Amino acid sequence: MFKILASVLIIAFFALMIAIGVISRKRARDVNGFVLGGRSVGPWLTAFAYGTSYFSAVIFIGYAGQFGWKFGISSTWIGLGNAFIGSLLAWVVLGRRTRVMTQHLDSKTMPDFFGKRFDSSALKVAASVIVFVFLIPYTASLYNGLSSLFDMAFGLPYWVCIIVMAALTCAYVLIGGYIATAINDFIQGIIMLVGIIAVVAAVIHTNGGFTEAVNSLAHVSAAEEGINQPGVFASFFGADPAFLFFVIILTSLGTWGLPQMVGKFYAIKSEDSIKKGTIISTVFAIIVAGGSYFLGGFGRLYSGADGVKASDGSVAYDNIIPSMLKSLMGSVWGDIIIAIVIVLVLAASMSTLSSLVLTSSSTLALDVIDRKNNRGEKKNLRAMRLLVVFFVAVSAVIAILKDANPTFTFIAQMMGVSWGALAGAFLAPFMYGLYWKKTTNGSVWASFVWGVGITTVQLLQSFKLINLSSVPFLGYIFQNSIISGVAAMTGGLVIVPLFSLFTKKPDKNKVEEKFKCYDKKVYVTVKDSLEEKAK
Repeated sequence: MFKILASVLIIAFFALMIAIGVISRKRARDVNGFVLGGRSVGPWLTAFAYGTSYFSAVIFIGYAGQFGWKFGISSTWIGLGNAFIGSLLAWVVLGRRTRVMTQHLDSKTMPDFFGKRFDSSALKVAASVIVFVFLIPYTASLYNGLSSLFDMAFGLPYWVCIIVMAALTCAYVLIGGYIATAINDFIQGIIMLVGIIAVVAAVIHTNGGFTEAVNSLAHVSAAEEGINQPGVFASFFGADPAFLFFVIILTSLGTWGLPQMVGKFYAIKSEDSIKKGTIISTVFAIIVAGGSYFLGGFGRLYSGADGVKASDGSVAYDNIIPSMLKSLMGSVWGDIIIAIVIVLVLAASMSTLSSLVLTSSSTLALDVIDRKNNRGEKKNLRAMRLLVVFFVAVSAVIAILKDANPTFTFIAQMMGVSWGALAGAFLAPFMYGLYWKKTTNGSVWASFVWGVGITTVQLLQSFKLINLSSVPFLGYIFQNSIISGVAAMTGGLVIVPLFSLFTKKPDKNKVEEKFKCYDKKVYVTVKDSLEEKAK
């Protein structure tokens, strides 16, 4: 019964995705429509597009299992950080200003923003190269988590799952562009909400309810890992509060500098949509991210399940959540929940994949191939569609190669640092560029070099080509990609204003022209503002 139910749901899901792509094709006939949906996307679609781009199957299967194992139920703080820093605060700080200035500058991508805000085509090309280099391995990582889950459910080879998911995602993005992606994200987001709530409730129920599950977790011993604190996995801050803090900052603050996330603000329709979208996005993140990490916090209750621990004692983090689901199999409700979760994982992966390939293709087509803006609408649309196919194909091939060859580790390491590299390079100059008139070109270059430089050093350290472990301070920073990623992001916040003090100042008149969009007078109704004109 389970396989029949899951197959029916998956086929219906795929059919709906393609149908939405076909329906949305009229809105993707020019560059503005294909990339931004005509800048007329409402709050629900934008908020769900933001959330589903944020939370992929990597979080539900990989990160929830890994950090839930390390921190216990205190890993829930990661999800809450994602909600209040990565969603709520990002919308409040960046949402309105991004929408206003990018429309004023007529910029469609983050590299295009850097080029027009700082009057530098070189900055635009450099940002495009960074996006290209680091989004491809990040895109390939989205297929992680599908393998163990689909093997458990259907016994299907990993490469089959990758090809089907890649082909169908490519199809609806090609046909319908941003609008198709946004509508599909909304539907996929609903599936994610239902699936997370259902699986959390089911797992807690099978462990005797919340109180009993927490009590069982409190009695878990991890002395073999050097953790001798009784009840630490059921405690408020877990076994390693300092490292938990770094994980929260990396996964939450990082969204502020990711082009596929910030790009959602370019397309939102109005001021009212921003206000509503802020609330919707935050609630979505609380449920999806908070629920995923809360679920992962009970992972140690399944330490004896098949596939969770190898003979050498190492933990297969990607198998923890599937082991939880496997324990539900056998009952009607359990089979229904697992079928929904399988669609959830597909939805999470496809929504993020579509956002990434649309971001990558539009950046390369508009900011590198047509950097002089003289190719025309039709040629740019054709180039973007070809690049969508290219990015999907390359990411799928990388994912298959990585799975087939365990020694193919370079891409695996790149996946781990790509988030930190992108956010480290872009977060500070983008935010300061929206708010501070004195931000200089030199400071933007310094941030780019800093973000990519930290990432490069981390890769060299990971491959043991250099050894900084004995160097004071640096040994701590580069012990893993989590801490170095946080250093890349937060360092940029200091580097940009510091370098702006002694690098060449921007042309004051040009800067004032760019910032005058914030001073434009608008009239609102009394229900939106109680202020009256002074008499």
